[in-house]
Amino acid sequence: MTRLLHLAVLAFKQVTRHRLRTILTLAGVATGMFLFTAVETMQSSLRVATEASAGDTTLVVYRENRFCPLTSRLPEHYLGEIRRIEGVREVLPIQIVVNNCGASLDVIAFRGVPPKDLRRYNPDLELLAGSLEEWTRRGDAALVGEHFAARRGLNPGDQFEAVGVRVSVAGIVRSPHPQDGNVAYVHLPFLQQASNIGLGTVTQFNVKVDSSELLDPVANRIDEIFASDAEPTNTRPEKAFFAQTAQDLIDIIRFTRWLGIGAVLAVLGLVANSLLLVARGRVKENAILQTLGFPRLSVGTLMVWEGILLGFLGGVVGSGLAALFFHWKRFTFGNEGLTLALDPSLTVTVTGLLLAVALGLLASLWPAWVASRNPIVTSLRQG
Repeated sequence: MTRLLHLAVLAFKQVTRHRLRTILTLAGVATGMFLFTAVETMQSSLRVATEASAGDTTLVVYRENRFCPLTSRLPEHYLGEIRRIEGVREVLPIQIVVNNCGASLDVIAFRGVPPKDLRRYNPDLELLAGSLEEWTRRGDAALVGEHFAARRGLNPGDQFEAVGVRVSVAGIVRSPHPQDGNVAYVHLPFLQQASNIGLGTVTQFNVKVDSSELLDPVANRIDEIFASDAEPTNTRPEKAFFAQTAQDLIDIIRFTRWLGIGAVLAVLGLVANSLLLVARGRVKENAILQTLGFPRLSVGTLMVWEGILLGFLGGVVGSGLAALFFHWKRFTFGNEGLTLALDPSLTVTVTGLLLAVALGLLASLWPAWVASRNPIVTSLRQG
């Protein structure tokens, strides 16, 4: 163990001795790991939004054969019939107004809800700034998700207008549910009138059931009740609804995985090429080390340590900058009124760092073998 530590210290000195070469290699590694971490951040956010779990208990009741909030219109009186279904715990009528139904990086989504029902339906909603009482009291007030507020630079007391709707920011909220971070909650009657939809019509109903086992039975029952009505429904679990409705958005994000794979291969080739050049340019030095008593294994291990150090330092810079970038920019993808926040994850950042170290190790194996295979006399003659 002591020998390994000494070799690690010597490898660090070797890396810092050729500063320009090291800086260029680290820049390439950091760029590749930045791209990989960015891609994995998108993939991780997508998994959170679409993968079902045992704790999921929310259904979305939408207008059948409709693809955008602008085209989904349901009578608000459906609320009473849905509430009477066995297994239903809470129902929230929602009017949604968006500025763009297509895939976009800047979706503005208003959600009109009954003010007295919001906290009961979503008890995890945390007020970061402003006043909930102000929102409840004032008809044109909005509770803005933290991602939306950060992206638009909004604070309590500010006013903003979008899609013909002008509101005053009463508070900034945070929620463990991804959708809540990128919308503005307003009063349902206010949004119905401001958007010219009219009272008594909503976009969808969000339904909470008693347990995840009741999702399918309750969904089927809701659709059966309204199958013969003028406005039939299509009811799905919330994450399945997102996965189907935002399919174009999901396809775009899944395609980026190829970019991540390309970044990994680029880092592997870059480190391997850099170390191979080092091994071929350090033939005489390696021979001198062997003359001083370093076995061939130690010479090879020294090269492996250099690869690990290059991977580690590049991974720290690249993965760390990617996490800071997403934390600062607060990117949000949107499609058909649904939003996906690209949140940096400690798990993704650590994974990127560990992968960089593993790539550095893997890339150093061939240069290490090249550096340690020649006999001392041959190496001295080549030098």
